[in-house]
Amino acid sequence: MIEIRDLRKIYRMHNRTQVVLDKVNLDIQMGQKLALMGRNGAGKSTLIRLIGKVEVPTSGTVKHKMRVSWPLGFTGAFQGSLSGIDNMRFVSRIYRTDFVKLRNFVEEFAELGEHLYKPVKTYSSGMRARLAFALSIAIDFDCYLIDEVILVGDYRFHERCRSYLFDQKAGRTLIIASHDAGLLTDVCDSALVLNQGQAISYSNVADAANSYQSL
Repeated sequence: MIEIRDLRKIYRMHNRTQVVLDKVNLDIQMGQKLALMGRNGAGKSTLIRLIGKVEVPTSGTVKHKMRVSWPLGFTGAFQGSLSGIDNMRFVSRIYRTDFVKLRNFVEEFAELGEHLYKPVKTYSSGMRARLAFALSIAIDFDCYLIDEVILVGDYRFHERCRSYLFDQKAGRTLIIASHDAGLLTDVCDSALVLNQGQAISYSNVADAANSYQSL
């Protein structure tokens, strides 16, 4: 389970404050497929980052009782002066994962070839996202955090990402932030609609989609 209690996130910019999330409370169960819906700026990606603990809440708590991925495709933890291979080695040590198996999977999935042996700071943003995405799904998490902005690359790579997440990882908890109501209705079994800092839970994703589209 993931327990979210009284979660607030406030950004301070140019002498003003913006309340992105205001006292959000939520329980996410093992195996649940949760859709995050909302307009641009509603807080979907912010909530993903807070659940993944790559961002700190203004107040409130996020507690993990399952193994949760970082947001898929998140590149902020890479050491730019190290090669892709060396970054993989570092990740394998942190998560106590067999390095050879991890490297073989990432080499095949990310399709970066010789670039894996070059410093990550020389990568394009798309290459960094491919590496981060492949690393994320190479590790056996109970819950995967998915923001549609990381489904990068050409159509073939995009479809491989979707197939791996929604078919091969079908038994895992998925938290998906997306504007694609059709995809969310097909994949998810529950939803959270974010609007003006508030979060409303739905057990029916189609109902949530109708509410989101009326905002």
